[in-house]
Amino acid sequence: MISGGCGFIGSNTVAALIAAGEQRIRVLDDLSTGSAEALGDLVEVETVAADVIDGGPQRVELVEGDIRDPDVTALAATGVDTIVHLAASTGVQPSIEDPRLDCMTNVIGTLNLLDAARRKGVRHFVFASSGGTVIGDREPPVDEEMVPHPKAPYGAGKAAGEAYCSAYAGTFGVHTVALRFSNVYGPRSAHKNSVVARFIQRAIEGVPLEIFGDGNQTRDFLYVDDLVRAIFAAVKAEDQAGEVFHIASGRETTIAALAAAVTEVLADAGIRDVRIGSAGALAGEIRRNFSTASKARERLGWQAAVPLETGLARTVQWFLDAAGRAA
Repeated sequence: MISGGCGFIGSNTVAALIAAGEQRIRVLDDLSTGSAEALGDLVEVETVAADVIDGGPQRVELVEGDIRDPDVTALAATGVDTIVHLAASTGVQPSIEDPRLDCMTNVIGTLNLLDAARRKGVRHFVFASSGGTVIGDREPPVDEEMVPHPKAPYGAGKAAGEAYCSAYAGTFGVHTVALRFSNVYGPRSAHKNSVVARFIQRAIEGVPLEIFGDGNQTRDFLYVDDLVRAIFAAVKAEDQAGEVFHIASGRETTIAALAAAVTEVLADAGIRDVRIGSAGALAGEIRRNFSTASKARERLGWQAAVPLETGLARTVQWFLDAAGRAA
C-alpha cells in the first residue's frame, strides 16, 4: 500500500512496481494534490471507498481517504504486507502558513498509519522524511549522526515522524525504515511547486524563471528513479528496523547553477531565450543543504546513479511530451 500514491513520487513508485511485476497494489490518497489520472496511463485503476475494501483481484486499487482519519488508515492497511508512506503536507512555506495542518497531516497521519500497521500485522513500513529540513541549518554535508534541529514546522513534523517510526520498531516490532529524501525531481512532477518543476513549467509557458534570494543557496538534487530504487532497497533490508537513511546524490548545486543547467537543457530541446528573474529570499529556508549517503551505500547497497544533467534532460522531455498531449 502506498499512501500518497497519486502524487509525484507515489505514481513513479507505482510505475516501478508494475514494471517489476507486482500484482497487488493499493493506493491511499485524498486527491488533494494528486489525481487518479496520474495512475491511469499506467494501468486500469479501480476506485473504491475506504469502507468497502474487499481485497479483490484488481491490480491497482485506489482508496480515496485521508490519513488523518484512523478508521481510513486501519481499513487501508488491511491485508497489506508493506506500507510506503509518502502522503504528506509538503513544503516549508505551507508549513509556516499553517503549522497545525502540517502537524495533523505529517505527525498524526503518520502515527495513524504506524498504528494501523501494528494492529494489522504489516511487515514493512517505509517513511518518507526530509534531509535538510530535519537537520536544519548545519554545515553540510549532513548525515544521520547529526542531531535534528528543524528550522521550520515541516522539518519538525518529519522529525516527529522519524521518532514514531523508531518507537514503533522498538516497542511493537514494526519493521520501519525512515528515508530522508533530498530534493527529488523527475517526470510526473507537473503539479509540484519544487524548484526543478517550477523552472521547467515557467520556461514552457514563456515566463521568466524566478530565483528567490541571491541564488547561491544550495540543494542536493536526486532523480526520482534513484529514489524509487532506495525505497525498494529499504523494503528488502530485513536487518535495518528503526534506522534512518539519507537518500541523496551527495552533490551540492546552487540554485543559480541549476537555473543555468535547466536553460541549457531547454535550449537543446528547442526552447531558447529563457529569462531569469529574482525575488526576495523565503522565510525558513536552509542556506546550504546537501547530504552524504554513505550509510545507505553501506547498509542498503544503494547509491545515486543518474547525473543531474541526464535527469534534467529526461524531465524536460517529459514536460514537453505532457504539454503536447494537453494541446
